Amino acid sequence: RSGAEMGAAGVQGVGKSSPAPAAHYRLCMMLLYTLAISLAMLLIVVSVHNVWLLKGSNSHAAGILDKLSVALGVQERVYAVVIDAGSTGSRVLAFTFLKSLSDNSLRLESQLWHEVKPGLSSYAEDSIKGAASLTPLLELAYERVPVAARASTPLVLKATAGLRLLEPNQAQALLTEVDAVLQASEFLTTENSVGIMDGKDEGIFSWFTVNYLMDRIGSQPSETLVALDLGGGSTQITFVPADPQTVAQAEPHQLSSISLMSQELHLFTHSFLGLGLMAARKDVLLYLNPFYDPSGSELLRSPCINPTIDTNWEYSGVTYHITGLSKPKYRDIKGQAGRLGEHRPIADYEGCLKICVEVIKKQVTHVPEELKRREVIAFSYFFDRATERGLIDPYKGGVVTVNEFAQAAKQTCDVPNAEQPFACLDLTFIAAFLHNGYKLKPNAPIKLYKKIDGYELSWGLGLAFHIINNGI
Repeated sequence: RSGAEMGAAGVQGVGKSSPAPAAHYRLCMMLLYTLAISLAMLLIVVSVHNVWLLKGSNSHAAGILDKLSVALGVQERVYAVVIDAGSTGSRVLAFTFLKSLSDNSLRLESQLWHEVKPGLSSYAEDSIKGAASLTPLLELAYERVPVAARASTPLVLKATAGLRLLEPNQAQALLTEVDAVLQASEFLTTENSVGIMDGKDEGIFSWFTVNYLMDRIGSQPSETLVALDLGGGSTQITFVPADPQTVAQAEPHQLSSISLMSQELHLFTHSFLGLGLMAARKDVLLYLNPFYDPSGSELLRSPCINPTIDTNWEYSGVTYHITGLSKPKYRDIKGQAGRLGEHRPIADYEGCLKICVEVIKKQVTHVPEELKRREVIAFSYFFDRATERGLIDPYKGGVVTVNEFAQAAKQTCDVPNAEQPFACLDLTFIAAFLHNGYKLKPNAPIKLYKKIDGYELSWGLGLAFHIINNGI
């Protein structure tokens, strides 16, 4: 070919390939349009989610849409740190929530929980040392809350029955030292950050935690759960009455109203100070020995303790030297598989039960009749003692009837156990409280949990909600 022909051919070749860039352009535009439409749809879904929060699901947990909402700027991460200064130990709970900027509603993303022992009340004679015991808990909270968020993260410490039972001057000395430690922290504090929690508030916040984690907030009253919390120094019962008679027959101090998620809820709540498991244990042990002197050499004897056991028990700074009755009951155990029979000394279940009922009756004079018809969740020492006896799975929890608690108590009282010297007393007290105190039927099922959906059952979660929404 001549050069001219080749040039012409070259020009023709370029002309034939020109449709390719146009196709690429159209493809890119389609991808851009698809991406724009997808982003628009995502924004619509996220917006709807944050306006309505998919309320039909009532889910407490933060999901994928919530985390996308944070990335898109329609939700934000917020934090709260609560220290539960209980009678037997102090616990830090550091919560991470995703907060909707449209209606300020909260979804729980994560929780830190850690405990140190003993409780603050054990430092009644050394308030400085007591306050210093909280330092490890604050260090753990620092690890959970980003530096940039600490100055806006509320920090509160609320003491419960342990400090309520101390002499006022001892309790105040502890609170003063604790307040100095918290005020020096990097978190947001006010003059209200440290104090003794009212038993009624303890019950209300526990009730909220249980119903929030079980997605019952917003349900009809009869579908919400009864919360039974057995602490060391006190115990609480809280629920939303479904029977008008409950409200009509209640004492004024047993009724509270709270505003929650655009609802006005009327709660029945009562805290029994001194009927927590440790405080009640002390009263049961002293029932037959009201003038016992812990500083002397006298043994504290109880039918609730196996006579082969000789142990020391410290409670609220006092050490008790404890054993069983000097004239105990015995049970004949038949020999099996070639083994000799046994004339075994046992703790006196019937005698122990009688004392437990008397201790309970001093405070529990009336409980609502509808309690027998409601769904009940119990936690704290209810859960712990059922786990130790093997009645429920220690990780999953489970359901135990009142009668199963009673049968476990009877069996435990028949077997000496130096490693758990108070097992007979504790289980008997729990069974007596459920049946003779709360008037639950023997076949009434009690749901027992330590955690729900991986989160600890504690009034701390309810308090965290409160301080984020209302301030400290």
